[in-house]
Formats: sequence, structure tokens, C-alpha cells
Amino acid sequence: MQSEKQYFSHPLIKPNTIQFRDYQKNVSDTASKHNCLVVIPTGLGKTLISVLVAANRLQQYPESKIMILSPTRPLCAQTQKVFRNTINIDPEKIILITGKINSEMRRKFYEEGKIIVSTPQCIENDLKNNQINLENFSFLVFDEAHRCVKDYAYTYIAKKYKEQARHPLILGLTASPGGSFERIEEIKKNLFIEAVEIRTELDEDVKKYVKPVAKDWIYVDLPEEMKMVKGILEDMLKDPIHWLKEHNFIHTYKPTKKVLLSLQNSVASKYMQGSKNFSLAWAMIKSAEAIKIEHAIELLETQDISSLLDYLKKLEASKKRIDRKIAKDPRMRDVIKILESIKDIKHPKLEKLKNLVKDLIKENPNVKIIVFANYRATVEKIKEVLDGEGIKSEILIGQATKEGKGMTQEEQIETLRRFKEGEFNTLIATSIGEEGLDIPAVDYVIFYESVPSELRRIQRSGRTGRTAPGKIIFLITKDTRDESYYWASFVREKKMKGIIYDMKKRSKIKKTLKDWIG
Repeated sequence: MQSEKQYFSHPLIKPNTIQFRDYQKNVSDTASKHNCLVVIPTGLGKTLISVLVAANRLQQYPESKIMILSPTRPLCAQTQKVFRNTINIDPEKIILITGKINSEMRRKFYEEGKIIVSTPQCIENDLKNNQINLENFSFLVFDEAHRCVKDYAYTYIAKKYKEQARHPLILGLTASPGGSFERIEEIKKNLFIEAVEIRTELDEDVKKYVKPVAKDWIYVDLPEEMKMVKGILEDMLKDPIHWLKEHNFIHTYKPTKKVLLSLQNSVASKYMQGSKNFSLAWAMIKSAEAIKIEHAIELLETQDISSLLDYLKKLEASKKRIDRKIAKDPRMRDVIKILESIKDIKHPKLEKLKNLVKDLIKENPNVKIIVFANYRATVEKIKEVLDGEGIKSEILIGQATKEGKGMTQEEQIETLRRFKEGEFNTLIATSIGEEGLDIPAVDYVIFYESVPSELRRIQRSGRTGRTAPGKIIFLITKDTRDESYYWASFVREKKMKGIIYDMKKRSKIKKTLKDWIG
């Protein structure tokens, strides 16, 4: 299957379009025979693995069809483009399905198309309305397979596919399925997985294809005034937390935000279902109070003073009882007074970031940098600071929400094109830059804040080191959640890899006579 010029050779793959890589061949060989979950870092060509398997299936079942599901329209459009550039069939038979296409036209496309690329919600709705039958689909790809939990559309589609298809084969693709054994097992069960393949930069069949990626950690201290505010907010947080712990709603005096949100949802659900006792009502109030104060602390630690002031002003103006209770607390009034007196002080990370980007561009005027930040307000603040230094930068944010403006998909794609062509050096992105868009390879990835999710860490990190050596830089504020989030994602990534490698060993499928001769 390997040609002299190191390209994959296959009757249904256009010549010289997919460069040969050992790990892609090894993984696609397994995925061509068994329902397979493939865990591979961003940038190592997950989509091309699905192309290789699709070519094998169409060769084995020439009259069959292929379906690829991706969670967003831009990602679907990119996948369609990859398949049209590589699969040796009429490009018009590789069809993109979206909700903007009316049902009658979608039915026609299902009948006439050979390879269907779609968002899962479209397919789920059309299955429920008998608009499509999966009987003749010999291969179904679930991109970003970590989403296949609970009632996400992937779960329903996989079940119907197993029921309807004559020759079913499933491939799940993800950079990380999650940090717990239970979650990974749920994904495997929902996708009927038989084999697991994982690759990292350290695997023997991957090493020679990846470039070295260095890491650096830049630490800053909160100014004393901000530390004072932090202390007051933490003192306020103790009140609802102690009540929840003493009434056995939580098991620690230091619950994470995720634990508090989960508690709020479960308590509200019980209350709405009729368990309207006094204790539940108070738990709803206390958990909501804790979440709001926790958010205020997060804004202080990771954003700037103006972001926190804006948030506290919203609480003051709110008509909600809990918001008014927090705003009227004498300690919160002290917080606002301090913040008002230091509102011109910028978060120390902004100054560090500004000087860092200036130095990188000075070293190499053609350098490409991505800065990841968690909040749109922070993205805009960073751009404002960089603009003030004459640094060419653009933002990349999601589509408009009820809370504020956003970017259309066309604007996102145009911004990325300009970035790729070198019209500006620095792209400042929210989570939209982690999944679902074709981000060009960059020289530097900068984490303005740490993230607790190992998936988001892997996706962000995978933006560099693709075609040339790269570097990842973490900006960390000492003694804040920056540090705890950094280590949480580090530990979860390590744990996830250990679980998957173990599953890979245990999922080794014994070869049958058909495997040996076929």
C-alpha cells in the first residue's frame, strides 16, 4: 500500500494526496475490520484515517454508502473538502447535509450521495422522521467521539445504525474521550466499540512524524490590593459552603465549581419533582450563592478588575433575590470600594503577555502565535493591549449569543484564512479555536489561563508542532486556580492515557481464519 514516493496507494484514493504514515496505516488496518475508538492528538490526521477506512469499505462493498458525522457545520465543511480532495469518486457524490437544506432535498441527497457528511442533529431528526434509512451504509464515522454520552445525538444514531445496517462498521475519533474509566466505557458502549487504538507523540510509529514541542511556564503574582479582595470574597464563600457541608449536601469544605453546579442541578430537579422540603429550598439558595461568589473569585484571579466590577454591578442591578443578597452584604460593598479605587490596575498577566508577544515578533516578524483565553471580554482586552503596541492581531470567537455579539462562520473562516496567509501575527481565541475549525499550524500556543479539562488542554496544545518545532507557554498566577487547573488537566491527561492504553491491550481481538487470509 506504500508507494516509492511515500504516498498511500489505493484504487479509491487519488494518487499523491495522502502522505504515507505508519501509524495511520496501522490504525486504519484495525479500524477497517472492527468497530474502533481512535484516540489521537490534534494535528496527527484523524480525518485521513477515516478516509483510508472509507476507501477500504467502498472497495469491499462497492454499492454501499459512507457517512461522516461532525458536531459543527464548519467541521463538516472541512471534512467534505478533505474527502473531495482524496477519495477517487465523483466529488458531487460527496455531499454536505445541514439543517438549512429542506427535508425534500435532504431525502434526495441521501439517495444520490455516495458519501454523506452531516451534523448529528440532522441525521437524528431524519431518522426519527423516516427521512433516511442506514441499511446501505457500510461505514459510519463519529468525529469528536467524546461527545457520545448520555442523550447526545451520536448515541441514538449509533443504535439505529446497528439495527438497520447490513454491513455496519463504526469509527470513533477523538483527541481525548475523557479522564475517567466510567466515561470512556460509556462511549465504548454507546458506539459498540470492539477495539481501541491510541497514539501519542511517544509511540514508535508516530515519533518520526512529529516535531519537538517545548514548554515554558511564566508565573505572576496578584497585586496586594487584588489579594485583599480575594481574601474578602473567600471569606464570603465560606458561609454557603459551610451550610452545605454541615447539612450533608457536599462532602468537603473545598468543592469545585463543577461539584457546586452538579449539586444545584440535582437539588433543583428534586425540588421541581415535588420534594419541596425546607432543607432543599435552602440548598438551592446556598448553592446558587456559592456559585456566584466562586465566579467572582475566578474573574478576579484570571481576568481583570473591570470584568469583576462589571459582574458585581450586574448583581447590584439584578432583581433576583440571591443576587441582591450578595450585593447588599457589607463585605461585598467593601470589595466594590477597593475595586473602584484600583480599577486602572491591569492584571499582571496582561503586561507579561504584551512583552512576550512583542519579543517573539521581534525575533521573527513572520511568527504565528495563538493566545487562548476563556472569556470573550478577556479576548477583547488582550487585543486592545496588543493593538496599543502596534501588534497585528485578530480575535476568534463563537457565534453571537443572547449576552453579546459574536462572529459568523464566514467571518471565522475569513479570519483564519488571513492568519494562515500571514496578514497578522497573533490570533486571540476562545474555545472556538479548540475544536471544529481548521486552525493553521502555529509556532507558539499561549494559555492565558489554565483549563481543568484534559481534552481542551490536548486540543489547544495540538495547534503547534505539526510541521515545525513549536512551543507551548502557560501564563500562571501564583496561588490561584490557574495552578490547580493546570495540574488538574495534567493529571487527567496522564490518567486518560493510562486507561486507554490499558483498554487497548485488553481489547486485542484474536485473529480469525478470515483475518489471516483476508
